[in-house]
Amino acid sequence: MKNFLITGIIVLIASVSINAQEISKNALGLRLGDSDGFGAEISYQGRLSANNRLELDLGWRDGKNYDGFKLAGLYQWVWNIEDGFNWYVGLGGGLGSYDYNDNNFNNGNDFTDTFVFAAGDIGIEYNFDIPLLISLDFRPEIGFGDELYDNNDLGLDIALGLRYQF
Repeated sequence: MKNFLITGIIVLIASVSINAQEISKNALGLRLGDSDGFGAEISYQGRLSANNRLELDLGWRDGKNYDGFKLAGLYQWVWNIEDGFNWYVGLGGGLGSYDYNDNNFNNGNDFTDTFVFAAGDIGIEYNFDIPLLISLDFRPEIGFGDELYDNNDLGLDIALGLRYQF
């Protein structure tokens, strides 16, 4: 019985290590989604360990009647599905600020807000043989600010990520 238990533990450890795929040390690119009005984000991923990484995203908008920025940081756990396919989950948060001024809206008053938010993340990615990583993720956010998300503190974001790995 003791030998059977030891053999089972060794097989379990070997199967986990066979399925483990090392994630890229660095990845830089774009995360293309709604991001609650902030549009495309510049995205950086840095490996922390064999199966964990930190993702930092910066989105900004600038126009005639508005400007703003949003910075998000997420700690992610990455698991291999098969070959170059991985799935991941993450937790984090961020901060942002925006200013909106349109004389034909809200009696000409400015909407200005600085906010913080907590975020989750779940997604799938494919690591090509070339240094390209493509991903699709869903990021719900719970924000805390005066005028955030049209007076609704929940933001839902789906995005496509394209990143160069180095």
